[in-house]
Amino acid sequence: MTTERENVAAFEESRLASIIDLYIRTGIQVHSPGYMGRQFSGVVPLGGVVDFVSSVVNQPSSFYEAGQLPNVAERIMADELNQFIGWEPGTFAMVTTSGGSLANLTALLAARNKMFPDFWSHGSPGSDGPGRPAIAVGADVHYSITRAAGILGIGEAQIVRLPINRDQQICMDQARPALDEAAGRGLRVFCLVASVGTTSVGAFDPIDELGDLARERNLWLHVDGAHGASLLVSDKLRKRLKGIEKVDSLSWDAHKMMFVPAPCTLLFYRDKQDSLGAFRQQASYVFDEEPDPYTELDSGGRNFECTKRPMIMALWVLWAVYGRALFAEKIEHLCHMTEAFHRILLDEPDFETLHRPESNILCFRYRPAELEDEDVHRLQVTIRNRIKRQGDFFISKVNIGGVAALRVVVMNHQTNPDHFRMLMGEVRRVARDLVGSSA
Repeated sequence: MTTERENVAAFEESRLASIIDLYIRTGIQVHSPGYMGRQFSGVVPLGGVVDFVSSVVNQPSSFYEAGQLPNVAERIMADELNQFIGWEPGTFAMVTTSGGSLANLTALLAARNKMFPDFWSHGSPGSDGPGRPAIAVGADVHYSITRAAGILGIGEAQIVRLPINRDQQICMDQARPALDEAAGRGLRVFCLVASVGTTSVGAFDPIDELGDLARERNLWLHVDGAHGASLLVSDKLRKRLKGIEKVDSLSWDAHKMMFVPAPCTLLFYRDKQDSLGAFRQQASYVFDEEPDPYTELDSGGRNFECTKRPMIMALWVLWAVYGRALFAEKIEHLCHMTEAFHRILLDEPDFETLHRPESNILCFRYRPAELEDEDVHRLQVTIRNRIKRQGDFFISKVNIGGVAALRVVVMNHQTNPDHFRMLMGEVRRVARDLVGSSA
């Protein structure tokens, strides 16, 4: 940093170069084939260029008068992507939010306000109301849902966790009994949250059947599709989201499997009137008293953020320039590679597979024959930490059934089976070193 304190320091190109170099070197190398650790990736280069332009133009996009093209682009992309959801044109709504966690929170807020109209102004109905408000979720739901329950005043104690099956999906045979049991405890479940592409293993809940259950029980069905909703743009993979047209709301992270700069999350509502229910406020300095065709394009009444980046621009420009196939082909390739990695594991007796991948997330354990059961968890954790520190590969870990597993997320189209075999060799080498040092 400059030592100048009194005047504007002279620009030094070498100082800027060293800062940028430090930034790049200390970041996760998302463009490396050895990067298999998280659900963000390198971006389509043109998306980065558009994001740079957005930063320079600096148009907050919650209101049309400040960000005209971004607000129009939101409507365009809503109509484009609804082709794969299947709602009647003109009946639904979409708004962008800064991340899937905020989208989930906003959707749950809309659901709460619809089911409990007085909650916004008068607070929780408490024990005197017709049952305590509660949310039903799959047992492997993302932590943002439980966090939202606390923020909304529902409380984590009022979260009903539905059992999951061997494929880590909500078990339909046990869902109804779990809801009945919750009602017996004085809980009024108003919202059911499902996942398409769980963070842990990439599992897809049975949306079609859950949609029927939600209608039967008069529940708002929200789908956290932060990771897996992007499979909708693929003709080959869309069937994994069968029934998506039945949901009331859907969160969709374009900065994951649509490969644009983060954050860029799309929050869809089946009924556009419901999109206005999350926030019930008036503010004369932003909300127009006399709406016109242009203020109709405002998204400020539908999202929490007043100043919001024009995050839709990178996605819209890529779609406008390249079309759907750019996204579909890359997503299909990543899922295909993940299936190939799974087949490789099946042929290796010292590795344990834990699921058949439904997307581009794969979890497994290293379990040589001599490893005792009580040492399995610690070995996986230690292997992951050693590999991360060594820097040739970046992988993550997750607990499945209370026992740690190694987790890879295939986000780079340059990662191939040879790289995965190299990773397996690294796992074996680290494990041998650990066993030797323990001895």
